Amino acid sequence: MIASKGALEEVREFFEQQLALCDLLEAIADSLPNRLNHARCLTASKLIGPLLREAHAAEEAVLFPSIVATHARGTQMVEQLRLEHLEDECFGEEVQFELHQLACKQPVLAPEATGYMLRGFFECLRRHVRHERQLLNALPAQAALN
Repeated sequence: MIASKGALEEVREFFEQQLALCDLLEAIADSLPNRLNHARCLTASKLIGPLLREAHAAEEAVLFPSIVATHARGTQMVEQLRLEHLEDECFGEEVQFELHQLACKQPVLAPEATGYMLRGFFECLRRHVRHERQLLNALPAQAALN
């Protein structure tokens, strides 16, 4: 399957949204423990799950078939990317829960542990987005058009 230019632009927009989420999570981590904005925690907790699910669905529908069609090891690459998506979503659920608890002023973890969790998550997500963006940018021109 060759992806349309519009569909690939949608994937690019999801990359930008995920990176913006990472920036938000980094700001929250940097604010721990004394400058925490509870509303920001609630906003982030509500964004994580839906954003990751929608972004991953778009990537799997648009980007993955193009990778399989244009790379000699495309099938193996896509399987690895699917595993990374699953890891991101599972880790995201843990982060989402703790952020919700912070927003409700009932944290489960110590501030240092929360900061470590947030940094682990957003650094991993940034790395995944960078890798998938490189794959998207490396697609041959014919893969970007119907």
